[in-house]
Amino acid sequence: MRNLLLFICLFWATSLFAQTNFYVSPKGNDVNQGTLAKPFATIKMAQLEAQKVTGSVVIYLLEGEYHLSQPIVFLPEDSRKEGETLTLRNYDNHKVTISGGVVLKLNWKKYKDGIWQAKVSQDLLFDALFVNGQLQRMARYPNYDSTAHYLGGTAADALSKERIAQWKAPEGGYVHALHPSEWGDIHYVIKGKNEKGELDLEGGWQNNRPMGMHQKYYFVENIFEELDTVNEWFYDKKSGVLYYYPPKGIDLRTAKIEVPQLAHLIEFRGSEANPVQNITLTGIKLTQTLRTFMQNKEPLLRSDWTICRGGAVLFDGAVNCNMKNCSLVDLGGNAVFFNKFNRDCEVSGCLVSEIGASAFCFVGDPDAVRSPNFKYWEFTPLAQIDHTPGPKNNNYPANCTLFDNLMFDLGLVEKQSAGVELSMCQSITVSHNTIYDVPRAGINVSEGTWGGHVIEYNDVFNTVKESGDHGSFNSWGRDRYWHPDKRILDSIVYTQYDMTMLDVVKPIVIRNNRMRCDHGWDIDLDDGSSNYQIYNNLCLNGGIKLREGVNRIVENNIMINNSFHPHVWFKNSNDVFRYNVVTSGYMPINISNWGKEIDYNSFPDSVSLQEARSRGTDKNSVSGNQNFENPQKGDFRLKSGSAALTVGFKNFAMDSFGVVSPALKAISKKVSIPEVIALHKMESNEVIDFMGAKVKNLNTLGERSATGMDAERGVLILEIKPQSAASGFFQLNDVILSLNGKQTNRVRDLLEARMSVIGSTTDVVVFRNQKVITMRIDLIEK
Repeated sequence: MRNLLLFICLFWATSLFAQTNFYVSPKGNDVNQGTLAKPFATIKMAQLEAQKVTGSVVIYLLEGEYHLSQPIVFLPEDSRKEGETLTLRNYDNHKVTISGGVVLKLNWKKYKDGIWQAKVSQDLLFDALFVNGQLQRMARYPNYDSTAHYLGGTAADALSKERIAQWKAPEGGYVHALHPSEWGDIHYVIKGKNEKGELDLEGGWQNNRPMGMHQKYYFVENIFEELDTVNEWFYDKKSGVLYYYPPKGIDLRTAKIEVPQLAHLIEFRGSEANPVQNITLTGIKLTQTLRTFMQNKEPLLRSDWTICRGGAVLFDGAVNCNMKNCSLVDLGGNAVFFNKFNRDCEVSGCLVSEIGASAFCFVGDPDAVRSPNFKYWEFTPLAQIDHTPGPKNNNYPANCTLFDNLMFDLGLVEKQSAGVELSMCQSITVSHNTIYDVPRAGINVSEGTWGGHVIEYNDVFNTVKESGDHGSFNSWGRDRYWHPDKRILDSIVYTQYDMTMLDVVKPIVIRNNRMRCDHGWDIDLDDGSSNYQIYNNLCLNGGIKLREGVNRIVENNIMINNSFHPHVWFKNSNDVFRYNVVTSGYMPINISNWGKEIDYNSFPDSVSLQEARSRGTDKNSVSGNQNFENPQKGDFRLKSGSAALTVGFKNFAMDSFGVVSPALKAISKKVSIPEVIALHKMESNEVIDFMGAKVKNLNTLGERSATGMDAERGVLILEIKPQSAASGFFQLNDVILSLNGKQTNRVRDLLEARMSVIGSTTDVVVFRNQKVITMRIDLIEK
């Protein structure tokens, strides 16, 4: 009996830990047995064999490149039971690449002017071209310029009649432009030219607040006549000829030429009733997918976003499916997309870079939204609004996690994009990620549906680089109660307050992050954003903005070289702002009611504190003595004896932001730590740097005489650094009279005015050569 029990235990243990392994190699054969010695050639064959066995399965990919002709699709029949997994991973640290590209074998011949040509025999899509693994540029005007502020270079004459007249057959070309208000971008395909020589354009649907294209910032591409510099290419679809202008050192006889053919590489295809379960991807590089900017059409409720529901990896109906330690690089659209029903999925330890659109998107089904609207100006009549809280069904992502991922160089094609996009989803945790070099927000929440997110320990910087009126974190809250007419909206919130929380049924938490935005706010809660808890965040440049909304609690944050920006609040907002450290005075816009509690904060000096108290806030707040531990090294904890510690502020860790994996830490860019501008210490003769110019208070009779000023006021420019932002606009001996509509009688005024600028451009008034001149300036340093 004892032996029988021992046998049963051993059998149970063996069964519990049983694992079946299959092996795949680019050099394998699908008639093989899928062993290490005789691997399969395709992942599909390993999937089919895995479906025949029970227990955990590992599909090992041996070193090499796997060029897909169709996506790898995981279906419910690939699922494992609870406690078991199906894992697709690299074998023994082998370098494994899954690519949507096709390798071309071409016979190159010289064409002219440094350009080569080759006949393409296959029927292929030519949306992007890689040479020796490097993305090349479609023939474009103006030529690509990595130092350009917008879109890799723009030109106001790109669509001039003279230029269009040079194009023999422009159909198939593209026009890429910024939104007129710099709220993202729009794109058009050229269908041809009419009898007047004007372009016939189709598109412009990529922004949910359409206003046409920017009048200055746009470029054209995929035009044969614009093929005129190295690294550019053009494919003539009619003749089947590829033209390429190679740089020096490229031998086209041996160069590896690839063109992407797929938008998706891996798909999880299930449903709530029959999900894909317990599958993990590990240690794989995913690359070369098609651009999707012309498929980006679907509006995300009343946010500014439209979306293309797809990505290199698509989760659709997945439960407990994960990605670990993967690289997603050189992708034309989104990297990872969680579409509609998904639960308990996680992506961790991944590198995401050189992405055409967003890194991660969690987007639910609008059919799960009660009383949905899809345009900014739409509004469901009050009597018809569904007053039931929360979603109508479960067809949305929930309880998913992004942990320890490095994201940079995103939005290379689509500027209304983000590191993380959350729309119509619930309880998504975004933790310990590093996000930088993006055209718009690092993390974006499109609306309140349905809250519960935790945004923590992230490092987000170098954001809003190609747009405006945004932040490193951005949100909208145009939920079912929200109305575009502020007067009507005020009335709705005042009389039917409970409606404000019908969609954002769980609080959204933003905590323990480090954020820096040099072209907007560090944290920007825009139109209607409600039910937020914001605490223990280090804001390095742009401060915190709260536009109208309700139930926002902002506590224990540090705002370096900036402050609190309350905008157009409701009478009964119920907002709280306390225990925070600000380094300049508040910057309110149209605030007559200051929420539930604005108090116990720390100001840099008595001037800014008294200004706040004059508005009826901050009775118990303090000023002065903001002594940081080691601000040069990014340690902004307050030293013992600092005034803020006496009114409730508590220090929080300064070494826990961003990725935690040593490998990702080693390659991550580091945020630029700003020098703290001590406004209260500005002396009358102190010289400071402004946009690369040396400036000081105009406060002597000699300076007044030299400039011709009628009084000793304004900010005098003493010196201008060549190639600085100032060099493009200012001259020596200019006196800055106002910036961004604010008088600048002294240097302190100038710095506070600079902090109030949201975006990269603003108006400045200077006194020059006995005349008052108004200019539009770009604050971005060259």
